[in-house]
Amino acid sequence: MIYTVTFNPALDYVVSVDHFRLGEVNRTVREAIFYGGKGINVSAVLANLGQESRALGFVAGFTGDEIERGVRELGFISDFIHVKQGMSRINVKLKSDEESEINGMGPEITGEDVECLFEKLEGLGEGDVLILSGSIPSSIDKRIYERILERLAGRGILSVVDGEQELLLNVLPYGPFLIKPNHFELGDMFGTVLQDEDEIAEYAGKLQAMGARNVLVSMAGDGALLVTEDGNIHRMGAARGTVRNSVGAGDSMVAGFVAGFLENRDFAHALRLGTAAGGATAFSDGLGSRDKIMELYGQLKEAEAGRAGGR
Repeated sequence: MIYTVTFNPALDYVVSVDHFRLGEVNRTVREAIFYGGKGINVSAVLANLGQESRALGFVAGFTGDEIERGVRELGFISDFIHVKQGMSRINVKLKSDEESEINGMGPEITGEDVECLFEKLEGLGEGDVLILSGSIPSSIDKRIYERILERLAGRGILSVVDGEQELLLNVLPYGPFLIKPNHFELGDMFGTVLQDEDEIAEYAGKLQAMGARNVLVSMAGDGALLVTEDGNIHRMGAARGTVRNSVGAGDSMVAGFVAGFLENRDFAHALRLGTAAGGATAFSDGLGSRDKIMELYGQLKEAEAGRAGGR
């Protein structure tokens, strides 16, 4: 079973305004509500790809009830912990000439709530996948990722971590199966600006030497690069399309990669499916559908064949 953890789920209220003007009354031309949070995004794309997962995390208030109801429609199981104080976030995402966001605070999560999460994680074992993604609320210990991986060490669980650079660096001693920085974050971790794919591969290898088994680096319009535990480096160009959405593309890449790896344990296939899933979301108004993902998967495979034939 795949488990995702979202510490701070949200309702994302996405509005589009033609030429937003600060300090004036602006009227939307499009609006939608999505069930947000990085782990929720991962679970939703996994469901689109036919992979079952269970979403864990914390919800509160009427917004938490709506998140719980909504994820059922997205096609996966939730086992959220209901927090007594506060309410789950509403994040406002404004799309206009520039994109802006206002993110809510989220509920107050207590030590007792965290212990409930640990109890749920106790059931994980050999072959299960645990995906930890996103920021950590201020009410939780900032080393919560490390505490989770430490408690689950030695069980044969495949742990995937997608978070800010400090979170990634802190979990390396626990040997995560996969971490996913982008190329800017990777450079920041080592206090440098990475100039090309060779440097990106070099510094991804440094993270591997520090404990990560596999390092997946997203490179926006330049595709992705994967350094694997079997000593190989895989490169994948970006899918072609018109970018319409910047929310959830990285989460979709994680979901696609995990789904691909579980299908046949082939890293090249996993990277291709992950890149296709990330592109499908970037080229859609919401998360990428299975049809769009597989369309881009085929596109990427054809491009690889063309490059191989031209050598």
